[in-house]
Amino acid sequence: MLFVGLGNPEKRYDNTRHNIGFRVIDSILSNSNPIDVSKSSFFGKLYKIGKDFYLKPATYMNLSGKSVLAVKNFYKIDNSNIVVVHDDIDLPFSALRFKRGGGDGGHNGLKSIDSLIGKDYIRVRMGVGKPQYKSQVPDYVLSDFTQDEEKIIPDWIEYTTKVLNEFNSRSLEEIKSRYSLKKFNRE
Repeated sequence: MLFVGLGNPEKRYDNTRHNIGFRVIDSILSNSNPIDVSKSSFFGKLYKIGKDFYLKPATYMNLSGKSVLAVKNFYKIDNSNIVVVHDDIDLPFSALRFKRGGGDGGHNGLKSIDSLIGKDYIRVRMGVGKPQYKSQVPDYVLSDFTQDEEKIIPDWIEYTTKVLNEFNSRSLEEIKSRYSLKKFNRE
């Protein structure tokens, strides 16, 4: 499987809402011994653990599809084996949902991927909340999480990484029914 975390590559974006996908991939990589299989033609950092690949596109969010397409084509990965982890402003903070296909919800990373490989891949939607006004969305997704939110994020990311490990042994329907969250609760 190919697991893709969406985000922006510069350090200044590390703790932003838009980079929650990168943070999940980083968590997986830090808890294992990944093999770096990156190539410049992949337009991102690609790692292999066992038979699975983990990608952090270096194209910036709006061109994420370029990196996903390059890896998909090189390794001949079917869309049904691609899982994209991304921020979702249409879900409350710390919610977690899973689906195959659907609209991009105005998310430029998803829009880029959809335009290059189609929409029939799996999405791991991590709720980051939304600003009061639609005009505030660009600044909101590029803002850091609050201090209170940051207290929850490590456990929420750990939960999400455990769920990603289930994709090799469970169907999407099983994952949806077992692991979807309206809000992350540490208990």
